[in-house]
Order: sequence, then C-alpha cells, then structure tokens
Amino acid sequence: MGWDEIKKARRRLSREQGAIIKDWGGRIPIGLIYPNSYYVGMSSLGIHVIYSRLNNYSNVVCERAFWERDNQIQKIPPLSLESQRPLTDFAVLAFSVTYEVDYLNVIQVLKASGIPLYAAERDDRYPLIIAGGPCITANPLPLSPFFDLLCIGEAEPMLPSMLSILSEGINSKRDELLEALALLPGIYAPQYYSGAPVVRQWVANLDDSPTTSTIITRDTELGDLYLIEVERGCNWGCRFCLVSSAFRPMRFRSIESLIAEAEKGLKYRKRLGLVGPAVADHPQIEELMIKLRQMGAELSMSSLRVKPLSRVVLRELARSGARTISLAPEAGSQRLRQLIKKGISEDDALEAIDKVADLGIKQLKLYFMIGLPSEADEDIEGITRLALSCKGILDRRQSGTRLTLNIAPFVPKAGTPFQWLPMAPLSTLNRRLSLLKKSLPPRGIKLKVESPAWSEIQAVLARGDAKVAEVLANMEDMSLAGWRQAASKCQLDIDFYAHQRWDTNQRLPWAMLDSGRG
Repeated sequence: MGWDEIKKARRRLSREQGAIIKDWGGRIPIGLIYPNSYYVGMSSLGIHVIYSRLNNYSNVVCERAFWERDNQIQKIPPLSLESQRPLTDFAVLAFSVTYEVDYLNVIQVLKASGIPLYAAERDDRYPLIIAGGPCITANPLPLSPFFDLLCIGEAEPMLPSMLSILSEGINSKRDELLEALALLPGIYAPQYYSGAPVVRQWVANLDDSPTTSTIITRDTELGDLYLIEVERGCNWGCRFCLVSSAFRPMRFRSIESLIAEAEKGLKYRKRLGLVGPAVADHPQIEELMIKLRQMGAELSMSSLRVKPLSRVVLRELARSGARTISLAPEAGSQRLRQLIKKGISEDDALEAIDKVADLGIKQLKLYFMIGLPSEADEDIEGITRLALSCKGILDRRQSGTRLTLNIAPFVPKAGTPFQWLPMAPLSTLNRRLSLLKKSLPPRGIKLKVESPAWSEIQAVLARGDAKVAEVLANMEDMSLAGWRQAASKCQLDIDFYAHQRWDTNQRLPWAMLDSGRG
C-alpha cells in the first residue's frame, strides 16, 4: 500500500461534500467499484444512488473505489476512497458496469488486487464479487466466469433481500451464502444456476426511490451540476437501442417529488442536471422547467429528441445559459431512419435546428451512426447533405455557431430488435468515415469519431458468451494490440460475434434472461 496513493485518496475526499464515513465495527463492508476513473465514475448517477442506498443500512459500510490511469500503468492496486483500504479487506465487492469496454478494466482491478480471477478459484478468504449495470442486464455471459453473482435489472428492488441474506449469513460458508443468494429474483449465479429464467427487476414507482447526486465534487465531468433523475426508460423503441429493453417500462417521477429534490439540490449547486433517456417526454416537462427556473435554477438536460422538441424547453435551457444542444438524427436518409424506427423526417430535423438557431445557442451536436443494417454510400451522402443544411440554417441566423457531428459505428446489442444483425466490416466503416472526413471538416463542421476497432471489441462483448471471458483473462496489455493477441491466442472467432448475421431460430447466449417487461 503506497503512501502516495493514500494521500491522493485523502485529497480527493477532502474536496467532496456528502461522502459517508463509517466505523467498520460490526458492519458488512461493501466496496462499490466503478471500473474506470473517478472523473468518469462520479458522473454516473448510478454510483451515487447505490452508494447512498447501501449506506442507509445501519449494518453496512459502503466505500468507493475506481480504476485510474496510474493504476493501469503502474499496476497499482486500487484502494477504497473513504478509508484507503485494499479491496481484499471487504466482504463484498460490487462492480457497477456501464460500458462493455470497461470489462477490460474489471479484469485488471481483480488482478491488481491479488484476487483470483475466476469465481471457481476463490474460497472463504476472498470477498464475494457481484456486478450490475445496463450491459450486465442485457448480457452477463462474457463476465460470468469471474463473478459470484450478476444482478439483472435495477438495484433498488434487489438490495433489501440481498442485504438480509448477507446480514444473516456473512459468516457462513461461502457455498451456503451463494446458494441462498442465487434463489433471489433477478440474481444470476453462474455456479449455482438452476436453469430457470432470470427475471429482470425494476422499480414500479420512482417516487419511492429518490435518485439524485449524493456526493458533490468539482473533480468530475458534471461537477457543476446537481443531478436529478426525471424518468427511466423510453417508449420510442428505436431498434438499435438498449434503453428500450433494459429500462422498460417508461416511468416518470411526479413533479412534486422533482421540485422537492430540486430544493435540496439548490443548496449545493445553482445548475441542475435533469437526467434520463427521454427527459423531455415527461408529461409536465414545460411546467417543471418553468417552476425550476422560477426557483432560480439554471438547467441542463441530456440529448433532446428531434421531434417533438418543445420551444418552451429550449427557451428555458437557453435562459439557463445552456451553451450546447444535442440532437440525434442517427441516420442521414429517410429509408434508414424508418428502418431503425427513429420516427423523424429530414424536415423534422431542419425544423428542430431552426428552433435552436432562433434562441442564439452557439454550439450544436448531432449524433449519427454509420454501418447501420443495409447502409450504402448514398446514406453517408445523406449525412453530409443533412449536416450542411443544418449548418446553413445556423450560419444564416448568426455567425460563430459551431456544429459538431458525433459519429459512432452501429453495434448490435443483446436484447434489442437488432441483436441478430452484424456490425459492418471495419474496412467499410473506415471507408465511410473517410467520406465524411473529406466532405465535412473543410466546410467548417467538426467530427468526433468513435474508433471502429474499439467498437468491434464492444460488439464482441455485447453479443459474447463465456468463451469471450478467456480472452479477457489472457489480456496482458489493455490496448487494441493486447486484445488481438489474446483473441488470437484463445482462437476466438471475432467475425462470428461481431460481423455475422445470426439465425433468429438459434438459441442466444443470454436466452436465460426474462426481460420482465411489466
């Protein structure tokens, strides 16, 4: 345990408001791990919520740990933030996994901490190791050999019964404890799986589970915001999107509870971040934003839908000093937008841009995908035409407006209508990116591009099974080269997982999951 690491943790802790420090005596110590940096992890509202929920139990002490660049480069084991303890001191390690590519970091956390990688190799000397999060809910198989338990669904309905069993049996034999936990709804325990469907768990009434920032810190991407969850789920049903399956049904918080949470948040930050996949779909969103502004709040909101796009919502964001508006047309042609069930036309997109330009907002981000099923070069030309039309509207209204296109390759995700479809070949994706790079930056449009090679890894992990775990275990270097070397060593068929169309009659790796749609 390095003194430098302890000092770093204490400095970070000193800059926080809301950290919970508990004595360990007589309590179950749970390490909450986000397998990425503090800067990224503390922008995740999920970390705040689980941390708060766990620490609400008097017989639990929950502390956070992250995986920083220095940990990776110097192979330094992570320490808990609150007490600077090694992870092996905890009875339970709970990983919150939001992105597939962070699977690579999960493996490194375990290796660096001296914890046997495979669940079958761990005995009573080691913590129980649990994971949850959106990609786990969609497909837990690639990580299944490493975890004792994987949580399918939302944490709030699962925590009470899990903690009851842990409280009674934490000193029991590991096998006995895991067998009891494996019987709970929403729990997939790979070593004790009975063959019965694992039903996704979800919160029926969001007002029963307040979800806001717990810890206030400037040392994170959203450090100037107090985050408030407005809703969960999305009813639009885009065929590529995990949200419609992993977070259904769509649920809204009452305006009364949101106002009450905002009153608390304004004691810490002037800016409130309204969080959810489709915040603007709240049936009282205009009333909510007007009331929050009357309370003196400045407002921020995640990506807005192109249609419907309320002028009142835009106006209140502009009055709040919003510098950037993000919209997601996703595809450049009407044919592809219909195929992915986006539910908007080019006229809708241009009308939305006109509304944004009318308010004098200086930065606009548009999100597009390339490599969608059946995509052709003409569809890429459609992205170029639409982007140039948008820029033309902005330039006519005011000078100095910046337009950025965020381009991401289509990745098939488990649990979505497109789960059987292939990702486009890397050569095709790179060629189409070249078309965009040649046509848009010279016209003053900035491109921000996700790596097709890393997206391919994401596709393998998203549609993978337990065979993929062997590659993760054999990675010595957390890089594209390291992944390819490990995949070659393990003879993993990357093309099968990422680039092949699967027969809709074949049994999917995640077929044991029941989405529990409600």
